Amino acid sequence: MMKPASEAGDILKETMEAIQSSLGNEMETITVEKTVIGLFFTGVKLDTGEGGLCFTPVKSIPEAVCCPSSAQFMPASGKLEGRKATRFLNDMASGGPLKKAVAIAVMNALSSICWKRQNPETYRIRIGVDPIDEMVIPDDGFVVVVGALVTALKKLKQRGKPFAVLELDPSTLKGDELEYFVPFAEAYKVVPKADILVITGTTLINNTLETLLEKKKPGAEVIVVGPTASMLPEAFFRRGVRRIGGVMVNDADRVLNVISQAGSGYHFFGKGAERVVIEI
Repeated sequence: MMKPASEAGDILKETMEAIQSSLGNEMETITVEKTVIGLFFTGVKLDTGEGGLCFTPVKSIPEAVCCPSSAQFMPASGKLEGRKATRFLNDMASGGPLKKAVAIAVMNALSSICWKRQNPETYRIRIGVDPIDEMVIPDDGFVVVVGALVTALKKLKQRGKPFAVLELDPSTLKGDELEYFVPFAEAYKVVPKADILVITGTTLINNTLETLLEKKKPGAEVIVVGPTASMLPEAFFRRGVRRIGGVMVNDADRVLNVISQAGSGYHFFGKGAERVVIEI
């Protein structure tokens, strides 16, 4: 049964509970061996070897200045190694966006442990696949993209039919994409019309995903994409998401080295991490 989202942050909260249920007492023993906060991505390596990523919300961090009064919003730099994973998860709701990004990266790494412990029974994971490449748009279908998702926008421009792109920062869009731009505050005008809704996983960081999913029309195909959403999917599926396009880190040290040098997905896909599709 599909469960409507009621409050911002519910998906992360329910996913955290699912991870705790899956790992049980083992959760208390897992620590974070290394944390990297890169220009584009934040990543962690657990003492079990698994790695996880999250988008670094640089534009959402006005606290990121050399000012002691803002230190409470930032991670305890230099003191993160060896911390229990549960301590990072506790920062999910109480910290600022940067602490939240680190916590989500930890959740994604813990999700990898869950998948290794037990194969999913109610959904499948396919490795080396991009859900945008597989997206089939009906001839008269209307697509709404949330976020400046390059591959999705490229595909839609080539299609040559109207679509809409919701973005908090229109400066991230190219000139020929601005004609399709809709201010985020006007999501209520276009999301209910979407036959296909493609949403960036960064909406988990800024607490807008649940609201967007509540606005979708019944039967709309919903895809959430990006390394940020690479986690246990049940809370997404309950709200009508059909596919998650995420990342599986298979060489945490290599990926963390890349993102520490301002690397992006172009630098680590196929070189320490693989695209994955998680779907019903």
